[in-house]
Amino acid sequence: MSTLIRMNFDAPEETRPFEQNKGRLDLVNTEAGPVGRAVFEPGWRWSDHVKPIAGTDSCQAPHIGYCLSGHLVVAMDDGEQQEFGPGDVMVVSPGHDAWVVGDEPCVMLDWQGYADYAKPH
Repeated sequence: MSTLIRMNFDAPEETRPFEQNKGRLDLVNTEAGPVGRAVFEPGWRWSDHVKPIAGTDSCQAPHIGYCLSGHLVVAMDDGEQQEFGPGDVMVVSPGHDAWVVGDEPCVMLDWQGYADYAKPH
């Protein structure tokens, strides 16, 4: 038997808002795991808007994602950093901070790392 499933981020199964209304994470759950769409508003920074929710010094979620729009800088705990923009695929290990660059929201899809992201501890 075939499987054909349709899900839409305009009707997510769960939405997790970030602190100070600086964006949100929308989740849909597949058999292979959750897929998330994060909208990071201008001025968003992980250490300001998710750290209070996560309760860790840096983001401990691994990410495999795709940038749809906007720009995001990710800085690893060891100092390495990279900017991601539209069309970029991102692979990031745990132990990082991130922030939006510019005045356009950054929209990212992520196939790894959003199961517990911005989920109160």
